[in-house]
Amino acid sequence: MAARLEVAPAAPTPDLVDLRGLSSIHLEPLLEEETNEWRTVLDWDFGKSADLVRRFVDLRALSGCALLDAGAVAGYSYFVVEEHKGLIGDLYVRAAWRTVENENRLLASVLEGVVTGSQVRRVESQLMMLLPGVPRAVPGAECLSTYERNFMLVDFDSVPLPLERPARCRIHTERWSDHHQEAAAQLIAAAYTGHIDSHINDQYRSMAGARRFLYNIVQYPGCGNFFRPGSYVAVDLDHGRLCGLSLASIVGPESGHITQICVAPQARGTGVGYELLRQSLLTLKEHSCRRVSLTVTAANREAVDLYQRIGFRTLRRFSAYVWEGFAHRE
Repeated sequence: MAARLEVAPAAPTPDLVDLRGLSSIHLEPLLEEETNEWRTVLDWDFGKSADLVRRFVDLRALSGCALLDAGAVAGYSYFVVEEHKGLIGDLYVRAAWRTVENENRLLASVLEGVVTGSQVRRVESQLMMLLPGVPRAVPGAECLSTYERNFMLVDFDSVPLPLERPARCRIHTERWSDHHQEAAAQLIAAAYTGHIDSHINDQYRSMAGARRFLYNIVQYPGCGNFFRPGSYVAVDLDHGRLCGLSLASIVGPESGHITQICVAPQARGTGVGYELLRQSLLTLKEHSCRRVSLTVTAANREAVDLYQRIGFRTLRRFSAYVWEGFAHRE
């Protein structure tokens, strides 16, 4: 008699549930795993961001969804709405459940949540912890634009600091101060006019948006703790206005991050960006940072080439997703 082949039952598909029906206790194993993965993969302390998630989940103030498997939270995603724009703040699936299918179920659900009953016409996301390098049919493809991004890292244990190389124009550099806020917003709006990054983040397109962008960098831990000593501006001495800035944050015990670097159109190609970045890196190293990261759009070859010359290497590729043109749904 031939032996009967036993077929293992298919793994159950986790249930999609409303995030507002859960508490931080339910999310604790997931947040611990996510925090450990950010630390291991990106050398980034995700702890303060996780604390904000815990706080808003317990207030039932975080809109989103979760994957629930036999009482265990296998994944989650949340979103916020700012006027007519939605932002997907995070999407994470635990390793034991991490598949494109489960990630896409969460992504489709939060997209539906953003659009339904709202006037949202644009949704942005930059989700670092999606499965990298895996083809996927992203939900909402009919409204989707995708931009590849690099997470780059320089390690001072193996790469020397960039050499001093004065800019080829008359500038004065100084550390960031809050009185630079308005001039910096003007600079950002001018620097990103027609730039590919203004398609990824629409805050770059206006003064009001640039103000919000700067406020978020300084006040909130999404890009780490803002590090004033390592943040610099350049003043064009011939015209008396800001022509560049480099803003830094601390993202771990020995890790820094460049949250923003931009140069005014008239100062590009003169070494202003190089000098500002050099000063930020020098100060971060003086404050015990052994590694510094940044993110850059892969198509921005001029910036990518500069970072590679300084010693940055691409640690991870990820996608920035932008959905526009949703039909209004009740």
